Amino acid sequence: MAPERQSDQPGLTGEPDTSGPSAARMYDYYLGGSANFAVDRAAADEQLRVLPSVATTARANRAFLSRAVRFCLDQGVNQFLDLGSGVPTVGNVHEIAHRLDPAARIAYVDREPIAVAHSRRLLGDERRVTVTQADLTDPRAVLDAPGVAGLLDFARPVAVLAISVLHFVRDDQVPGRVLATYRDACVPGSILALSHTTIENLAPDTVDLGLAIYQRTSTPVFPRPITEASALLDGYEILDPGAVPVTRWRPDTEADAAAPVANTWAAVGIRR
Repeated sequence: MAPERQSDQPGLTGEPDTSGPSAARMYDYYLGGSANFAVDRAAADEQLRVLPSVATTARANRAFLSRAVRFCLDQGVNQFLDLGSGVPTVGNVHEIAHRLDPAARIAYVDREPIAVAHSRRLLGDERRVTVTQADLTDPRAVLDAPGVAGLLDFARPVAVLAISVLHFVRDDQVPGRVLATYRDACVPGSILALSHTTIENLAPDTVDLGLAIYQRTSTPVFPRPITEASALLDGYEILDPGAVPVTRWRPDTEADAAAPVANTWAAVGIRR
């Protein structure tokens, strides 16, 4: 039996801070969700004026998540550790996975109280899914949390999902080292799927204005180029087609691949 979902980690508040915008709630707004406040919508609308493709990018990330989950299940991996899972909306990992494998287990992890509270309400009595409030940059706390350690069997392959979240990890927090801790907890055959914001194809003025908006949130953005994919996936075999724009990772249709997304890349690797 899965553990109770009330598995918050010490040092993380359960009270949402609505004095300023939240990147997680802004992302929910881009996706058409309702778990956001006026301050989030104002910041998100400002971001959309600077970079209109940001909403398309959010949807492209969601579509990549769906493809990655389906790929994992095709590989026989039906356990998921979703880091920075965000505010729940249509197309959550458990919805995708359970359509194909009702026995799939999903451990959601996020530090944002609104995301955690909405996830718990959405899940109700679902026993194959847990929600843990924790900071992904403290992997030992995440891995030892009852909602993770009590649900996932790390003696079998686990898919670690880091979708559109690592660009909130500062350089001094060393995202590659954080991911390595999760990798080392997983057996061969485990999978890492990630997507990440970049500024390589954006005008300097757009970059400056866009980053300034996120500086006003509790989670500033730290873009990284696609050339850093190999370092972030160290210890994994990066699968075809490699690190590519998010719409180009095994798209379902050519129309999906042609979506106007210029500032996010994606990659998937398997631990051999």
